[in-house]
Amino acid sequence: MNPHVKFNNANALFSKTLKQKTNLYFQNLNKNKTGDFRLFLKTGILLTTLATLYALLFFADLHVAVNIILSIVLGVNLAAIGFNVMHDAGHNSFSENKTINTIFSYSLNLLGGNIYFWKLKHNIAHHTYTNIDGEDHDIEIKFMRIHHDQQLKKHHKYQKLYFIFLYSISYFAWVFYQDYEKYFRQRMGVKSTEKFSFPVREKVIFWISKLVHMTIFLVIPILMVGVMKTLMCLLISYVVCGLCLAIVFQLAHVVEQTDFKTVEENKIEEEWMIHQLQSTANFSTKNPILTWLLGGLNFQVEHHLFPKVSHIHYPALNKIVQETCRANDISYFEYPSIFKAFRSHFNVIKLMSK
Repeated sequence: MNPHVKFNNANALFSKTLKQKTNLYFQNLNKNKTGDFRLFLKTGILLTTLATLYALLFFADLHVAVNIILSIVLGVNLAAIGFNVMHDAGHNSFSENKTINTIFSYSLNLLGGNIYFWKLKHNIAHHTYTNIDGEDHDIEIKFMRIHHDQQLKKHHKYQKLYFIFLYSISYFAWVFYQDYEKYFRQRMGVKSTEKFSFPVREKVIFWISKLVHMTIFLVIPILMVGVMKTLMCLLISYVVCGLCLAIVFQLAHVVEQTDFKTVEENKIEEEWMIHQLQSTANFSTKNPILTWLLGGLNFQVEHHLFPKVSHIHYPALNKIVQETCRANDISYFEYPSIFKAFRSHFNVIKLMSK
């Protein structure tokens, strides 16, 4: 990540206005910006569901068809824990208590990832330099070209055919390859030149949590139900989880309406909040079930403007942001359905293959 890229925040009138309106909303209703009983209840439901699915899959003798269905549900459940619990906690918006945020952010380590790497890659690089090639490591996808500044290679011609396969193995790649690649390279992205600091404490946590994850999701299941059933269940659940994670991210940033800037002289012409509006899009915000499952990440615009506000407040902030954008003649991107957003994403993949 290049720390010298700067945004034009000298006269950030739009940002000041939007922040004032948002702060006034929380003050008038006497609400905290962090989660409340709704988030805590959802967390209890998701974690209880995880434990129940785990017990049924690896401690019960069920028909293979039932195991397949439960594995699919497990994959969705793993993604939902990431979207709702880990994501808010990782942004310190889960609770006012920092210790509680830290504890629940480590749910990512339980699921096989690493919260220390995630915060460097997501909170700092992605949220600061959204959709800027070489800065936002979330748009560095091996074998894919999704930014016009990325080099066009021969195999990109076929990315419209294989992108779903890459998304389906993304969770496997994250847990069993990319984290180790970061650990030994001590760099966040392929184009990173600077090494990140890596405290000994985090190195110890890395290896312990990887061992715990392997024990819970591989060793114990093999001992209980055998190799074949374990691999089948994990393959299905990890593929489903990977598809959920990848698609939600891509529909929020890699669609036709969003901007992919070329940085010149390490400067961005717009203020930071306007850049976020230009590089981010919402989808299916009128779907309450999807909003519940995705932890409000279909309200990606509000999340990028206010990453330290819990997702339970996004529907209310959505109205404030849209009104402020209209008053200042600033574009606001939103797709009415997940299907239309996906079609737009597919069009970008085709365009970037040429």
